[in-house]
Amino acid sequence: MRVILTGATGMVGQGVLRECLLDPGVTEILAIGRSSVHPNSPKLRELIVPDLANLSGHEAQLSGFDACFFCAGVSSVGMSEEQYTQVTCDLTVSFARTLLPLNTAMTFVYVSGAGTDSTEKGRTMWARVKGRTENTLLHLGFKAAYMFRPGFIQPLHGIRSKTRLYQLVYDLLGPLMPLLKKPLKNYMNTTEQVGRAMIAVARSGYPKPVLEIADINTF
Repeated sequence: MRVILTGATGMVGQGVLRECLLDPGVTEILAIGRSSVHPNSPKLRELIVPDLANLSGHEAQLSGFDACFFCAGVSSVGMSEEQYTQVTCDLTVSFARTLLPLNTAMTFVYVSGAGTDSTEKGRTMWARVKGRTENTLLHLGFKAAYMFRPGFIQPLHGIRSKTRLYQLVYDLLGPLMPLLKKPLKNYMNTTEQVGRAMIAVARSGYPKPVLEIADINTF
């Protein structure tokens, strides 16, 4: 399986990249982003671009892939709905629309979040925008599209968040995780679980297009 990965330097993307590198069925990974992940594997290539929404001129490098794992994302804190829509929905959909005609048999997997609002009418801004993004991706025409809605994500294997506040929370909770894991099992996932689940649904499918916390934890 040949896969495209975005957000490979972020916490979720790092986890997905790790699982792709470990999985013998994933034969090639193209990491697309604004900064390098410093490839150290023969099956990992990079495409450094200033803007994921503008892949013009790179089409030849983007064809023939089986799956896309879209893990890029930003926090909505301090943003207006218009701004967050531009960097979340508009960017993701533009990226997907570029890939679609180049990869007619592609499965597109998008990392959204628990609480995403599929009605697009709720009170929470980020949830509405994520819902709009999900709904658009599901109707673009990919062979298959899956929306991942993880909850609190525990980073494993030395993976760290680029957001200082988030990493501080992880550092504080780290010693408590063995005690919290059981009572919080319905509210959290690990980077390992998310990565393995994404590979599994790209390879074999899943009965429904939206995977909630419990669905992700089945892999």
